[in-house]
Amino acid sequence: MSSADFAAQLGTWQTRCNRALQKALGESDSEFDSAAGPLLQRLFEASDYALNSGGKRLRPALVYAGAAAVDATALDRRPLNEALDSAACAVELIHAYSLVHDDLPSMDDDDLRRGQPTVHRAFDEATAILAGDALQARAFELLTNQSQLEPATRLQLLRLLTAASGARGMVGGQVMDIAATGQSATLAEVEAMHALKTGALMRASVAMGATVAGARRQQLAQLDRFSRNFGLAFQYCDDVLDATGTTQSLGKAAGADAALRKSTTVSLLGVEAARARVEELTAAAVAALSDFSGQPELLLGLAQFVAERSR
Repeated sequence: MSSADFAAQLGTWQTRCNRALQKALGESDSEFDSAAGPLLQRLFEASDYALNSGGKRLRPALVYAGAAAVDATALDRRPLNEALDSAACAVELIHAYSLVHDDLPSMDDDDLRRGQPTVHRAFDEATAILAGDALQARAFELLTNQSQLEPATRLQLLRLLTAASGARGMVGGQVMDIAATGQSATLAEVEAMHALKTGALMRASVAMGATVAGARRQQLAQLDRFSRNFGLAFQYCDDVLDATGTTQSLGKAAGADAALRKSTTVSLLGVEAARARVEELTAAAVAALSDFSGQPELLLGLAQFVAERSR
């Protein structure tokens, strides 16, 4: 698959996820009575702002690609396609909540996200915290509502997403990130932090899509090896872009990690060595699926698409 073809595929998934998100949030907003609705309007606006201010929808793409790797028909066959949309929305809701909270003054204290004021700047800090909480809760609510799936499958999706979101995943990674601010860290420590803060949700995204599509144990193991390497490669790319990009191109403050005196893969290795590590990790991700009993082409295309961001 060429880069142009994959970019078109990614655009299709972005549109699909955006429509599903609009439907999911619309249903949530409409459930309140006339007395509560106006009082909650600001919360709804902040939640919508957090979700609709851009974004590549990369984690939903991993859900779709993970499912397609196991069953090429899953994306277009009911009821699987509806369940996949819900899983894609759930991981994006979790991702959006994490960004809202990461940007807070008590965390990274960022003013820009995707070229726009962060949620606590556009609204206020209390509203941002509560909007993040609401987005997180809605993610899990979506998964519990998938009555077309077997209860055991729904439970497994919840297990995957909760594990990726909590102390063994994003929250744990954020704790490590905060603790490392202004401190020297080893490359192993930085990679361990990224594996939790960034990689855990990506691993869960692939696994959730594959689970909905009926993946076997061996397939899930191979997909997890792919995802571990993919998630770390993605973060290396982000570190390179933070060091080499501009505020305009990044949509957030360039050089933010250096300003906070954070140890990053680039500060420890240098730009070119970090780029070489991206290629190494991408190759390892591809190798994990070398004898995959399915159709992993979309996952492989996604890995290459991400790797090219570092150049």
